[in-house]
Amino acid sequence: MTLTYSNMPLDRCSNQRKNKRWLSAEFNHTATLFCVIKEGMSLFDKNDDLSPIYLTKAQLTNNQLDTLSVNSCIYLGKGDSGSFFAIDYNKLRFSTQEELEEFGQWLGLRQVTAQLNGADAATLALAKGLIHWHNSHQYCGHCGNINRLVEAGHARRCTECRNLTFPRTDPAVIMLVERLFDDGIARCLLGRQTSWPEGVYSTLAGFVDPGETLEEAVVREVLEETAINVTNPQYITSQPWPFPASVMLGFTAQATSERIDVSQDDLEVAQWFTREQLEDFSLNKNAQPVHIQEQTQQQGQGLKMSSSDSISSYLINAWKNKDIGQF
Repeated sequence: MTLTYSNMPLDRCSNQRKNKRWLSAEFNHTATLFCVIKEGMSLFDKNDDLSPIYLTKAQLTNNQLDTLSVNSCIYLGKGDSGSFFAIDYNKLRFSTQEELEEFGQWLGLRQVTAQLNGADAATLALAKGLIHWHNSHQYCGHCGNINRLVEAGHARRCTECRNLTFPRTDPAVIMLVERLFDDGIARCLLGRQTSWPEGVYSTLAGFVDPGETLEEAVVREVLEETAINVTNPQYITSQPWPFPASVMLGFTAQATSERIDVSQDDLEVAQWFTREQLEDFSLNKNAQPVHIQEQTQQQGQGLKMSSSDSISSYLINAWKNKDIGQF
């Protein structure tokens, strides 16, 4: 099982990329390709298949005035056809920027993920995440002076105090909470935030606090968001989520209580759903989520799962199919 953005086709060449001569040779190789990121968006062709566009160095430096420095690019890795670099659109000359508009169209990665193969999705996600990190870490966190790109774009060094900063990845737990109710039917706990598209429900999730184990984070987050107590957190799988800088750590857990209270956190609502109701989610039909504590049913309005590229969708479907979980 490989989740979206997890199928990385590139060897990151962690040791070689620190060698300036090796890096320069890869940068100047005719087979090397560049991913250009513009305000978080990637370049795709204008045809229906929306294939990603990777550019050669020659395409990015098409006249004598154009310059492209290895020190302004981020090394992503090496695949079967050659090396890949990422570059921020804003670091290109204006004339080059204008020409790129003719190559294709700029789209957010998650708009087109369903139409991409796993290798392209993983490569573009890495490029997007690293470009975002560089743009948000231009100044030293110790002394406030300018940071410069070093180590092929996998670190930044302060120009004053020489402090090294590395790309961060924030761990977040995401959990499928289940419970076997007195009626003998198993249900899972899903919630939604007000800002989400209408009808979308997801598994609960939250960032891991300092000094906290992953299992402790699962228990705390579920309690904070829904007032539901859980036990026995079991790790399932993980997914890189560079939107902008997280890794999602998937768990199951069993609830020891039923009554939901979302008044203390940022969820709009949380509800228990049976496997039968989840079948309606998949078909985008009306579901009837049950408020167990009230023993009433309310008519759903086009209820559906979170996007298919997310680990949340995987956890819900895996539980629905009885591939994960205790009940």
